[in-house]
Amino acid sequence: MLLMHDDAVADSNDDWGPYLVKLRQSGCFEGGSAIGDGVCARKAGAPASLTKHLTGYIRINAASLDQAKSLLAGNPHYEAGGTVEIRELPRTD
Repeated sequence: MLLMHDDAVADSNDDWGPYLVKLRQSGCFEGGSAIGDGVCARKAGAPASLTKHLTGYIRINAASLDQAKSLLAGNPHYEAGGTVEIRELPRTD
């Protein structure tokens, strides 16, 4: 999963189309979205603070973290100097 932080210098929405087409053509794209406002909930006690610095995510299918990192080329957020956090989503089947 690629998690975009809110620290890009000049992230242009116009650049996302070609990048997402590239991911789809590679067969790695599995979905994604911008991340809006929300709340944290906890059954008992005070919940943790909302993670406000995350602005979007893209789910990809990659064989390794290195392959996932290679897929950042052309990512508008990354190219604008923004942080993209790469996290594994372990399979639990």
